[in-house]
Amino acid sequence: MSNYFTVRNKSGKLSFLVEKKTVAVTMALFAIVILLFIAGLSIGSTMINPIEVVKHLLGMGSGEHTFILETLRLPRMLLSLLVGAALGISGLILQGIIRNPLASPDIIGITGGASAAAVVFITYFAGAVSIRWLPVAAIIGAGTVSLLIYVLAWKKGVSPIRLVLIGIGAAAATGALTTMLIVLSSTASASQAYIWMTGSVYGANWENVYGMLPWVLVFVPLAYIFSRSVNVLELGDQVAAGLGTKVQLQRFCLLLISVALAGSAVAFAGGIGFVGLIAPHISRKLVGRSFGGLILVAGIIGGLMVCSADMVARTVFLPLDIPAGVFSAAIGAPFFIYLLYANRNK
Repeated sequence: MSNYFTVRNKSGKLSFLVEKKTVAVTMALFAIVILLFIAGLSIGSTMINPIEVVKHLLGMGSGEHTFILETLRLPRMLLSLLVGAALGISGLILQGIIRNPLASPDIIGITGGASAAAVVFITYFAGAVSIRWLPVAAIIGAGTVSLLIYVLAWKKGVSPIRLVLIGIGAAAATGALTTMLIVLSSTASASQAYIWMTGSVYGANWENVYGMLPWVLVFVPLAYIFSRSVNVLELGDQVAAGLGTKVQLQRFCLLLISVALAGSAVAFAGGIGFVGLIAPHISRKLVGRSFGGLILVAGIIGGLMVCSADMVARTVFLPLDIPAGVFSAAIGAPFFIYLLYANRNK
């Protein structure tokens, strides 16, 4: 019995194989997302019966908890899911094109560039320019640093090892710059910058959700379009070139997709770390190494990670609302050390 089934349009020009295991895992993850959403909307400073939450979502509620659900909790949960999905897929792309299990947006400098730009905005422009422009500043910072990394890594093409080493250096440099800016800024700006750098979806609203949604809807399908290229690039540059792949062009396009996803996530939720590192590894354990099947799974797992971290952050320490990045780092740092140990001889 085949482990795959074929999806094909009527003309037969478009067809692809889908692994049955991937479909089963994806459906199970969707079920977990639904359960997590119901739990996240139910618990908080005001507890709401899960049955009432389901009724409200189906349009049959009494309207008693409309403000809490639709204004305070639902946008926050949706933004967490979108941000986590973007970070998970961004990390998956980076690990694929760099062929390094330790690659992720925060480790090779993409998140650092966004954070540095955001802190500059908060410190020097927050009073003169609307805070709504903060996401734009963060995305510009992520793109600028990523372009700089790519240019510095270029030497008759870009090799994965040069890209990751220069990225680590760029992450250290942007981290030092960010720290210096915070030290030199006022107490109010420093506090805001620290919370933003740690990563938090506190105060998320529908405007943030609508701002983040187009980035996911545009760049995730683009990742699917380039999925075959990633599978070939993982075989090595020489093999990929021998198979007719335009290695440097494909790598640049994939890096651009990764930067767009990570930069937009950081722009709307701050520096939530390690999601882009952990989600791809869990995905490979569940569905294997085929990149096309990994994209949606990595996105859902990333979303589950950020949603879970934020739910714990806003409920365990009531009345305090802890940044979600604190909990993602608490899980991610030991996992990173484990990966270093597991790959010490490779």
